[in-house]
This record gives sequence, structure tokens and C-alpha cells, in this order.
Amino acid sequence: MIASTEVPVPVAHSPSVTLLDASREDPGEAALREAARALSHGATFASRSYRYPYALVATHEAQVGCDIERDEPWDDASLESILTPQERTREPRLEPRSAPSIWSSKEALAKALGDALAYDPRRLEAPVLWPRHTSGRWRACSVDAPPGHVAWLCWRLP
Repeated sequence: MIASTEVPVPVAHSPSVTLLDASREDPGEAALREAARALSHGATFASRSYRYPYALVATHEAQVGCDIERDEPWDDASLESILTPQERTREPRLEPRSAPSIWSSKEALAKALGDALAYDPRRLEAPVLWPRHTSGRWRACSVDAPPGHVAWLCWRLP
């Protein structure tokens, strides 16, 4: 059985977020994906992200995106490859240890905008860097993730 846990999001008008954990039973990636799809079935807006053995599912009444990533080391060149020109010259300088959160927040935003593959991360300002994690009608926040992982959520206010 895949464990399912509601993830608290301490922000008003926030989406519903569920973490699926397949680490105890190890049913395989296909079963995890099927369980995540079932959780989002019928939602007005839904987003799913996978880093086996985990999946993150967000549902909302407006556009929503979520992402879960392993919190692994990045080098300077990899970090540079995902930054906007403004983020590259930001002071204080962004460090490679912040790359998983920067990437995860950008991926969540790209999903919320509609198609993560259509958005170049070098053209999306990282929600992790937004003042108060707010940009117009858009909101973002990190969400609790299993040890060794980071997770971000982005949504549009209805």
C-alpha cells in the first residue's frame, strides 16, 4: 500500500497537497503514478510530480503546479544554466546549495503556467526569490518534503 499524507500549506487560499510515499511497500513507479493520477482525478486544476519513491499531488480551483526534487549537490555551471540574467548578477550571489529549491520552484511555476516543457528556466524568475513568495496574483511556498528532498508549490489566486 502506498502511504498518503496531506501536506499542510500555511498560506491562505492555498491548494490541497498530498504526499504519496511508496518506500515501505516498493510497488514500483507505475503504481505510484497511477495512485497520483487517481488522487487528482476530477480536480479543476491538478499538478503531479514524481521522485520515486515519492509523488506530490496538488489540486486547486485555479492554476497550480508542484514539484519535488532530490536535494542533491549542484555545481556552479549547472546552477548558472537555470538562472535568469538578473538571478546571475543578484547580490548576495546564489550558491549551488540553493539550486534544488531554485529549480523546484521554477518547475512548479512552469507547471502552473500550463506546460513545464514550454518554459525555459532561464526566462522564469524563481518563486523562491519572489518578495514574500508573491508575484501579482501568484503565490508560492516550499512544502514539507521527505528527508533529502525539497518541494515547491505555485498557484494563482482564484
